[in-house]
Amino acid sequence: PALEDVEAPPTPLGPEALDAFADALGGEAHVLTDAASRIRHTRGKSTPDLLRIRAGDLADLPAAVLLPGSHDEVAAALRLCARHGLSAVPFGGGTSVVGGLAPERTRPFVALDLRRLDALLAVDEVSRTAVLQAGLRGPRAEALLNERGFTLGHFPQSFEWATVGGFAAARSSGQASAGYGRFDEMVLALDVATPEGAWQAGRAPRSAAGPDLRQLVLGSEGAFGVVTSVTVRIRPLPERRVYEGWRFATFDAGAAALRRLAQDGPRPTVLRLSDETETFVGLAHPDRIGGPAPEAAGCMAVVGYEGTAEDTAERRSRARRALLAAGGEYAGEEPGEHWARGRYDAPYLRDGLLDAGAFAETLETAAFWSDIPALYEGVRGALTDTLAKAGTAPLVMCHISHVYENGASLYFTVVSAQGEDPVAHWEPAKHAANEAILAAGGTISHHHGVGTDHRDWYAREAGPLGIRALRAVKAALDPAGILNPGVLIPPADAPEPAGTRAPAPAHSASQGPAEPPAGRP
Repeated sequence: PALEDVEAPPTPLGPEALDAFADALGGEAHVLTDAASRIRHTRGKSTPDLLRIRAGDLADLPAAVLLPGSHDEVAAALRLCARHGLSAVPFGGGTSVVGGLAPERTRPFVALDLRRLDALLAVDEVSRTAVLQAGLRGPRAEALLNERGFTLGHFPQSFEWATVGGFAAARSSGQASAGYGRFDEMVLALDVATPEGAWQAGRAPRSAAGPDLRQLVLGSEGAFGVVTSVTVRIRPLPERRVYEGWRFATFDAGAAALRRLAQDGPRPTVLRLSDETETFVGLAHPDRIGGPAPEAAGCMAVVGYEGTAEDTAERRSRARRALLAAGGEYAGEEPGEHWARGRYDAPYLRDGLLDAGAFAETLETAAFWSDIPALYEGVRGALTDTLAKAGTAPLVMCHISHVYENGASLYFTVVSAQGEDPVAHWEPAKHAANEAILAAGGTISHHHGVGTDHRDWYAREAGPLGIRALRAVKAALDPAGILNPGVLIPPADAPEPAGTRAPAPAHSASQGPAEPPAGRP
């Protein structure tokens, strides 16, 4: 049914609470209780989220959508939530794929939509910094900076909808991270509204004044406070952008080539590698998905360069020599340019697949280079075996999405038949993949975050003492537990998850560096 035709239960908020929110936020227009607004703020954009909303499941429907227009109004909204016994879920672009917008339903909650906090507050051209409000969406933030001759350089696949505050809260990583870095590397300071008051973290590019408190906010997914503005590092707009394709005989060979560039340089701005399956079905070319890509044999890498014309030419020349020496075959600029034009298209394909009875979902992780082979095989095997046993043999694809000197991120895409109950059909496969990630020494999330979907595995990764420390932070900043309850941190009375903390990587300092297996990166 059309959104306008869906019936939703009336808001549980009474006139007293609604009037108080309207007074605090500048009028009734900033307190939305209509069904369409509340449904649009229900859950995120994972495939299970989409399937549940398609089935009319409104169990995670917010009681109201609040639209604060300033830091002070965010703080006022949090105080009112505490007074009226409500939880608050910060909402940016609604692109969470890990259950980050579906809190534990112990009491009614409101969605705190930051869309009105959408200004570029300041640009320091000498220091090359900018202050961005948290509700700015990626394209608008980039356009405002471009007008001043700068770029943020942050282009995740959620770029068209996600917000600056969401980038910080989820510790986002963009597709050009090899050149510009992850978002957490761009953040110099944050303004945060908490139920206990205002919090400013960060006042210099680097500091030895105790632990870096910015890191408590980055990746906290709204559980500790609401990010209202972020001071970020900016770069001059590049004079030139060029993307090209490189073909490798195997995923192992391509991964070794990427590791060579990540460790010894020159580091391109964009560096990613599709495995054999992903290359064959054309996912390296989002605009050609459905039939084998022209370069269907082997694995396709996309390598991109941004910067001054001179610097781009110099890095490109040096990288070409390294890639040729690593067994790469130059495929021209066409594969890279096709990828660049369609880089944000893949998520939109899911609706068509769901309509056709197919299930499509993604998951990602990261590990040290020496652990990448076992991680790749372990996750692929877990997904394939679990779904095949359920009678829906899947197509499992993977690419290296982000590279570092010491490791890389693996991004998996899974397509299968939906089965009779698509959500129940996926849950065992997701569980098996998460177990495989920890068993292989990977992190439960590289850039999607923890939310509720990864929470129990994150507890094992962080360990009991780490979770106790995070609970102490939560108690200090949000003693009433109104912010995103159940997201990121397991409740204090939750039983310890099955299993133990993830094992130390095979290359730990006590053992010395491990040699990669023959034929592996």
